[in-house]
Amino acid sequence: MRRTLVHSALAVPGIAHSAAATPATAAPDLGAMPEWNLADLYGAMDAAEVKADFARASTEAKRIQARYQGKIASLGADGRALAEAIQAYEALSDLMGRLGSYAGLLYAGNQADPARAKFYGDTSEQLTNISADLIFFELEFNQIDDAALAQALKVPALARYKPWLDDLRKEKPHQLAEALEKLFHDKGQTSRGAFNRLFDETMTGLRFKVDGHAEPLALEPTLNLLTSADRAKRQAGAEALGVTFKDNIRLFTLITNTLAKDKEISDRWRGFQDVADARHLSNKVEGPVVEALVSAVRAAHPRLSHRYYAMKAKWLGLERLASWDRNAPLPEKPARVVPWGEAQSIVLDAYRGFAPEMAQIAGDFFDKRWIDAGTRPGKSPGAFAHPTVPSAHPYVLLNYQGKSRDVMTLAHELGHGVHQVLAAKQGPLLSQTPLTLAETASVFGEMLTFKALLAGTTDPRERKALLAGKVEDMLNTVVRQIAFYSFERKVHLARREGELTAERINELWMSVQAESLGPAIEFKPGFEVFWTYIPHFIHSPFYVYAYAFGDCLVNSLYGLYSEAHPGFVQKYFDLLSAGGAKHHSELLAPFGLDASKPEFWGKGLKVIEGMIDELEGM
Repeated sequence: MRRTLVHSALAVPGIAHSAAATPATAAPDLGAMPEWNLADLYGAMDAAEVKADFARASTEAKRIQARYQGKIASLGADGRALAEAIQAYEALSDLMGRLGSYAGLLYAGNQADPARAKFYGDTSEQLTNISADLIFFELEFNQIDDAALAQALKVPALARYKPWLDDLRKEKPHQLAEALEKLFHDKGQTSRGAFNRLFDETMTGLRFKVDGHAEPLALEPTLNLLTSADRAKRQAGAEALGVTFKDNIRLFTLITNTLAKDKEISDRWRGFQDVADARHLSNKVEGPVVEALVSAVRAAHPRLSHRYYAMKAKWLGLERLASWDRNAPLPEKPARVVPWGEAQSIVLDAYRGFAPEMAQIAGDFFDKRWIDAGTRPGKSPGAFAHPTVPSAHPYVLLNYQGKSRDVMTLAHELGHGVHQVLAAKQGPLLSQTPLTLAETASVFGEMLTFKALLAGTTDPRERKALLAGKVEDMLNTVVRQIAFYSFERKVHLARREGELTAERINELWMSVQAESLGPAIEFKPGFEVFWTYIPHFIHSPFYVYAYAFGDCLVNSLYGLYSEAHPGFVQKYFDLLSAGGAKHHSELLAPFGLDASKPEFWGKGLKVIEGMIDELEGM
């Protein structure tokens, strides 16, 4: 369920924007790139502060247990006493989150280091053991009589936590008896947690034999070959990926089957009917809203992805695009490497053009070494922004290699970082933004950067390349992520009928790919196993629709900004600063937007369609 005290040690990775530059025989000179300074959390794995904080967390958990277990419901209408209990619980959440964040970030910096892997595993185990003492806390809050709680909420100190309590109340039908909750909690390390770690360490250790490269490549640079201007390199990269994924298909099939079954067991015990209901609850979004989004995107396939990829095939002089051509750069696109310093200036200038405060917050990530930017062996692939805890600050991980798409990744993750800084004032229990809104600032940051680049472009060919690049990013964010969501639904529903073979999972994957990408794409052998490397399927089932939600939301928001909507900047900062303290309907109301209306999604998709219209006209 909520698992408030057991913070995820690793933030959810970035989306498709995390693709970086194509490796060459000699790495391009990108300038000096920062490696994050984790000393703001702890100085070292064996630092005395780490040991002391574990001891403090354990002692405080036992104190809270002794003080409140079996007594919370009896506090009833005593708002002051209930507020005092939540404040203690929240402070402990921050302390434990700090420990978990440090272990996770250290591990992400080098997943191949046995010492870091052990520290990560040991930290997770200790935090799980400590938090097991507090399983009762949220369960007992849900045993308080509604009328008594309403009376208690008249006390300002408790009223502050009303959004958290409201969300907790929604989980009541799906909570189990304390002993069962503790069992689920303890077994998490050897079930879902263990298979998540197995996936991560397997992916980090995989090497791909690519034609033309003397040494095998890791996942990240091999994926980057798919964006090369050289078609032979794209093909070589795709074929190498297919071969290695197939060589490991039994393991990935086992992981997928195990995690899908693990989720089915949890859902069944908790009384969730649909395979995605638990995600909708944690996202604070209603199932019909998500289904409206999915239906709108699927209906738009012919006007969006099908039409765009048919045009792109013509631009590349092809009858159809091979699956490895989908993210190929246009012939007109300059193959320029963007040094790190220039990328920093581009993004900060775009942010500053919107609001100086946004650039100032983002600037701290560079000035204070809150970013780990370069590539190195063992480092976690992709990109993410980790909020850590409100008493500290976020960190950003990239694998920057100098492509224009990497600049957009930087803008994306810094958007997350700005959001996390602004929301931190809500405190540990209210700062955690639901996934549906967590992508707002990141995608908005990308849009600001894209619009700034587009405004400074006078060359028609460069404008076409920029527009096409943005359309492709949006298709990856909306069409591709909804296809991922549809694939996950098919996998989890089919798994309820029995274990799935690799061939069956491949079939499900190809069915949604064909529907979403359209007839202009020719799927080459090997593509059928590309589901294996998507980390979201492993770490956060059904996370992916949040990207499409965020992109369509940002398209609507940016349209209002372009129209000089009254007070837009302040309203936008208010939205980000709210964190998880408000429902999406409350946050969008000041802008006159309503995600429950079909026209809301249509408006967002129209932005993508308009860009494709412009490209078609060119």
